[in-house]
Amino acid sequence: MELNRITLPPLTGPGEVTTFYSFESGAARSMALSNMALLLAGRNNASSPVLMIDWDTRAPGLHCLFDLPGDRPGLHCLFDLPGDRPGLHCLFDLPGDRPGLHSLFDAPEDRSGQHCRLDSPGDRPGLLEYFQACRAHLDMLGRGPAAADDVALARQVFDAVDWEQYVERVDASRPLYLMRAGRFDDSYGERADAMDWDGLFMACPALFRHFADAMAARFQHVLVDAGSGRSAAVSICTTLLPRKLVALFTPNQRSLDGLSGVVTRAIDYRRSHEDEQRPLLVYPLPALVDSADAERRLRWRRGDPGMARPGYQAVLEKLLRATYRVSRLSLDSYLDEVQLQQSAVLASGARLAAWPEREADRFSLARTFETLLDWLVDGYFPWQSHGEVALLKAIGAARARLEDDAADSAAAVPLARDLNQLGALYREQGGERQAQACFEESLQLRQRVLGQDHADTRAARANLAGLLRTQGKLAEARFLYELQLDDCLRLHGPDHADTLSARAGLAVTLALLGEIDASMSMHEQVNHACERLFGPGHARTLDALAAQAATLARHHELSRARGVYERVLEGRERLLGTEHEDTLQCREALALVLCELGDLAHARKLQEAVVAARDRHAGQDHPRTAQARDALAAILADSGDLDAVCQVQRMLARARERSLGAEHPDTLAIQLRLASTLGQQGDLDAARRLQQHVVEQHERLHGADGQPTLLSKKMLAATLALQGHTLAARRLDDSVQAGERQFPSRAMVSSGPHETVGGKPLPPSANLDPHEAASHPETLDRKLTQLQHLIDSRSDAEARALADSLRKSVLRPTTANPLRRRGVAMIKEVYRLGGDTNALLAITQDEVSWLEGALIEAVGGKPVAAPQ
Repeated sequence: MELNRITLPPLTGPGEVTTFYSFESGAARSMALSNMALLLAGRNNASSPVLMIDWDTRAPGLHCLFDLPGDRPGLHCLFDLPGDRPGLHCLFDLPGDRPGLHSLFDAPEDRSGQHCRLDSPGDRPGLLEYFQACRAHLDMLGRGPAAADDVALARQVFDAVDWEQYVERVDASRPLYLMRAGRFDDSYGERADAMDWDGLFMACPALFRHFADAMAARFQHVLVDAGSGRSAAVSICTTLLPRKLVALFTPNQRSLDGLSGVVTRAIDYRRSHEDEQRPLLVYPLPALVDSADAERRLRWRRGDPGMARPGYQAVLEKLLRATYRVSRLSLDSYLDEVQLQQSAVLASGARLAAWPEREADRFSLARTFETLLDWLVDGYFPWQSHGEVALLKAIGAARARLEDDAADSAAAVPLARDLNQLGALYREQGGERQAQACFEESLQLRQRVLGQDHADTRAARANLAGLLRTQGKLAEARFLYELQLDDCLRLHGPDHADTLSARAGLAVTLALLGEIDASMSMHEQVNHACERLFGPGHARTLDALAAQAATLARHHELSRARGVYERVLEGRERLLGTEHEDTLQCREALALVLCELGDLAHARKLQEAVVAARDRHAGQDHPRTAQARDALAAILADSGDLDAVCQVQRMLARARERSLGAEHPDTLAIQLRLASTLGQQGDLDAARRLQQHVVEQHERLHGADGQPTLLSKKMLAATLALQGHTLAARRLDDSVQAGERQFPSRAMVSSGPHETVGGKPLPPSANLDPHEAASHPETLDRKLTQLQHLIDSRSDAEARALADSLRKSVLRPTTANPLRRRGVAMIKEVYRLGGDTNALLAITQDEVSWLEGALIEAVGGKPVAAPQ
């Protein structure tokens, strides 16, 4: 099967180098690599050349997985011999005595001299001989360390040493090639031990990078089997060679810690060295997972709350967030699909069959490898869901067909469908900008290919209108809903389901635009039609009533909203059950209405039932459970039960740190809310410590002048001022104002005089809602001037009355920063002059609550709520 010269299929573009690494369990790593190599080599009608490189010179084994002439696997393939062990030195930070590659790791190169004993001599040269030849050529050139033109030197060495004689074909049906670890003669162990990888790197640092690029120019996929543990050779494979890194780990903390250390060092090295500024995509791969023990498998993945031990998913998500500087990511979908279950084949490294598995059912390793390739081949991030990856692949294929034939409706129709599905997925995940782009393109395609009146076209328009309404683009949403309603009336009449949906969507949009009478009229039309067509207890009728109740609550018609919500809740409990998700959402909405009406005991009882149901069905760490607990905390705060609020917020903080990590924006946000509660309880020391912790985290994540940092500093300054640390508080306030001046584009709230709807400014203050008029900039500025005059003239009673009336206005989200700061300072001055420490504490806590809301919006995208 050996070829004198290698003839490879032509490549349409450069290939990629992927390294497979595991801190331990080399057999599982080699099996994963070889199986994926077989699958890749069989793709595209078996025309994509794949090269495997066995860089594990201490425990070589890739050649044992293939039926190669002259090779007998031998007993060494069945055991992990001493050379495969990283050793205890990897658990400690030991100083190295030589500079170079091993400095990327915390342990010196392991030169124990113990290697696996090979039972078959074999005369095929491999990796070891190739780089020995490169070293010899470098010595012949007489170039010392740090040569002037390192890249040219690497190219000269590569051109001089013929790589083809070190590579062999291992499959006659697919273009699959292997560069084995070396020639397995009696001197292999000594030669492997004597190989100075660190010295070779020092002699020509660009050599390994150029080798990787040259192999990727000839092979579609270059898969490198790195050694285990930490060494100079491992650093070459994980740091210098790859664009992608498949990082295997087994269910134990040592393996996971070893993986995290290698990934972190590889990324840090690339960031800190100018010549290595290249991306590195990391794909974690759990291996040897016990598929039979569900409880143990789940505890290993999700963690053990009772022992305060995080699961590997949380550890990996924290690692990837820090690595890629992404504040929000989830590996739920990826790890649902990619886990290598425990099997005798995977653990022992048995010889491969001609094809990994012919029947790739859901229990097969081949299916897992194929699924991993869905992410890996096209370079998708592991935090992208499998559904998103599948849709993106289908969309890419349809776009390619349309490029060849723009009028190909057979490609345009499924493309529009997939874009619509992808938009819905992005909207569910909170990616509104990406969702809008998908919906718009889907609508344009359907309008062109199917026409305006087609049902799919109208469905796409409805999706886009709903998204625009959610984004606050109300004028655009209104236009689409009105167009949708006209078309539905023309095509189907007033009682069709599409007509009712369009009218309901328009009703909600009109309410948001302030056209309450028109909105309520449309809601009534929809309600009457649903009751007449479906009956009063039908799910569609209840949904229509719930939409009307939400509009009533939004516009403070709370008593009417309460009555409608109670009717909906009764109907859903009867129809769907007491703990159905729709029932729980209605119960929570009713609880919030009752809270605003002052029926706090009833509101608390309803919301506690929601929290208990979500705990039972979704678990403490689920986002919906956290949201329900958050709402309960707000109700408890209005009840004045600060001890209960503190208890709930502590549970929230622990759950978010457990599921999202200590640095996640939602974790830091709940810690700030907990600090606010502690301050209201009078425990200012605990509040200050927690706020200082958040400030330190924000400074590390966003810099000293990042928007989240400035907001958390402002909250800390307020607490310091309450404790009497006036000088420290003033210094912190000064640093916040300096940061705001330095980055005016990072204003914490809108600094303009008006909010906008559909790109147009709201009307002047004469036309504003009476509750909003006092916060209009011109009105507020005049009132603050009046307040200052009253302070200066010592008109204490009038100043106090005016200050009380302005408290809410100055802390509205629409109030510009200069007016807010000026107003808060003046109101505090009035309270100080009057000696009212309770009022002074209250305005300070109001300011902290406002800052907390602004911080949540800055790091989590949630709206800022005005203090009540």
